[in-house]
Amino acid sequence: MAPSFTWWGKETHRGTPVVVKMENPNNWSMVELEGPSEDDFLLPNDDVSSMSPYKREKVRNKNAKQLTWVLLLKAHKAAGCLTSIGSALLSLAYVVRRRVASGRTDSTENPRINNRFYTCIKFFLWLSVILLGFEIAAYFKGWHFSASDLHLQYLYSLDFHTFANPFAVRSVFDSFYSKWVLIRVEYLAPPLQFLANACIILFLIQSVDRLVLCLGCFWVKMRKIKPIVKQGGVDLESGDGSGYYPMVLVQIPMCNEKEVYQQSIGAVCCLEWPKSRLLIQVLDDSDDPTTQTLINEEVRKWQREGANIIYRHRVIREGYKAGNLKSAMNCSYVKDYEFVAIFDADFQPMPDFLKRTVPYFKDNEDIGLVQARWSFVNKDENLLTRLQHINLAFHFEVEQQVNGIFLNFFGFNGTAGVWRIKALEESGGWLERTTVEDMDIAVRAHLHGWKFIFLNDVECQCELPESYEAYRKQQHRWHSGPMQLFRICLPDIIKSKISIWKKGNLIFLFFLLRKLILPFYSFTLFCIILPMTMFIPEATLPSWVVCYIPAAMSFLNILPAPKSFPFIVPYLLFENTMSVTKFNAMVSGLFQLGSAYEWVVTKKSGRSSEGDLASLADEKPKLHRGVSDDWAVTKKSGRSGDIALLAEGKPKHHRGVSVPDLAELREEIKEKEKKASRKKKHNRIYTKELALAFLLLTASVRSLLSAQGIHFYFLLFQGISFLLVGLDLIGEQVD
Repeated sequence: MAPSFTWWGKETHRGTPVVVKMENPNNWSMVELEGPSEDDFLLPNDDVSSMSPYKREKVRNKNAKQLTWVLLLKAHKAAGCLTSIGSALLSLAYVVRRRVASGRTDSTENPRINNRFYTCIKFFLWLSVILLGFEIAAYFKGWHFSASDLHLQYLYSLDFHTFANPFAVRSVFDSFYSKWVLIRVEYLAPPLQFLANACIILFLIQSVDRLVLCLGCFWVKMRKIKPIVKQGGVDLESGDGSGYYPMVLVQIPMCNEKEVYQQSIGAVCCLEWPKSRLLIQVLDDSDDPTTQTLINEEVRKWQREGANIIYRHRVIREGYKAGNLKSAMNCSYVKDYEFVAIFDADFQPMPDFLKRTVPYFKDNEDIGLVQARWSFVNKDENLLTRLQHINLAFHFEVEQQVNGIFLNFFGFNGTAGVWRIKALEESGGWLERTTVEDMDIAVRAHLHGWKFIFLNDVECQCELPESYEAYRKQQHRWHSGPMQLFRICLPDIIKSKISIWKKGNLIFLFFLLRKLILPFYSFTLFCIILPMTMFIPEATLPSWVVCYIPAAMSFLNILPAPKSFPFIVPYLLFENTMSVTKFNAMVSGLFQLGSAYEWVVTKKSGRSSEGDLASLADEKPKLHRGVSDDWAVTKKSGRSGDIALLAEGKPKHHRGVSVPDLAELREEIKEKEKKASRKKKHNRIYTKELALAFLLLTASVRSLLSAQGIHFYFLLFQGISFLLVGLDLIGEQVD
């Protein structure tokens, strides 16, 4: 007879035994872990059998007590964990109740379009809630499907049993549920699986495109490939005016930008370029008289300082930014200038920006655009700005750089770029037909044979939207505009004389894959199909689609911003959450719906400008490194006042403000901070995001019944992400 084994005795020991001793048996939460003594080691079974009955019973009782204390300790830890979870849920419930009570719904969108999309989401939500109740009832009645495959043999056995024994009675629920399962198998699962497979194919194609872009970026970095200025172009260190200094027009389009107008005007006025060959246009489209007055006065200050700057305000404000730029280019004096640099109101170019960009045009008559990358003064302000920085770092570091080097084409970013005016004129100039006038002019210039250069090492500081409301409106315009442009430009692309390869790149990669397919499959696959497969388990999504491929793509996206690696999981969840806004915008632009033509100026906080002014007011004046050039130009013009300032060692230009008003501006900044602290802020309630949050959370509960681990965790955390965004708990609140 084989020897029997007991739970307290084994042939071998695994690990080091630990004895749990209690200081006070009445207070079992106080424990002390000590190393075992020789008597505490468990003996092999043969030694136990050779002991006396008394000693054997003593060892058995001792080990039983140890196990009891260990179990009590684990129960105590579990109780503490449940308490923490309960308190966290109560806190979340309190925040939700407060947000719902004081929030405002997203009623600023087009009501008709918003209601249609919201109605579709609500339909799936209510359907999932009904099906969840139905599935829970079936689960407790014994309808257990441990795998995603349907056990049809069980249904057939039920039908056969009923046929063989006519007196057998099946419950109404069992009969109804069996019919529902057969309907799922025959009618619902096949189309859902077909749609899922189609989205998976699109997902794989887009993933391959992203992988190819990353490999291209790796090749560029490894071979150190970058645009090169032709020999004899310009000596960047020369300050005697002997370099390449063509006539440059600088434009600053703005509209009600009272938070940031000072920093942009001040930064542009400090550009190191001979004043006689530089003209700055402040193109103000503000409809607020106070803002107009402030901007006009700031321009006059810099005029008194010697800057060659003018203020323009349109009487008829049509066409948004494109109309503003078009109106400025129609001025008679523009014909005297060869290049135009464009900076949005929150952009702050470095003083040597023109010296590092304009030389690439010399002896390159086919170059139409030189684009610099963006850097962000508030990328670490909150979680929303950190996630935006990941996206934009990949856009510039990978997409723009690779396309610029291998294709000589990319989408103009609308700012921080220098255009050859001849290229603008030959391409038709600025047109008001879409809300993405920058992409429009880039595509038309590309069709006319102009080449673009992207400079990854030339940066221009700007500001990221800090509130979800501002970011959401920006993304809506950025994703509806390309679809408008695609409808308009498709015939021109087909008829153009560029190569078939360039036509294919424009149609398939630039427009369809990156502007249409990406938001389509992101929303459809992860927000609709995935939760529906929980209620129709005959249609399945493999784990590598739900987890592994998205994780790999997120890892590739975050490579250009390695310091953001701890945010890889929030980034993945937030990108799927933003797919709702992007999908809605894409549909609006593709079918020319009302919200496609909405243009809302992105809200700026002006944090960077106030910080610069405050630090400037606290520092001692320093001479600008471009003063020597300004001295020569000023001396020729005969402005004795400016020469006196320079002779006394006083600063001529600072970034964002002129010298005489530092004290006044400091007081103004303090007053603004006081007013801002007294302002009441409110959040918005985003109904579509909330409806999708409950849809995903409902599907996560259903996934527990079929024990789908990865699917459950993805649905749970994605639902929580939608809930946080729907309650406006990400980013700054809106004034």
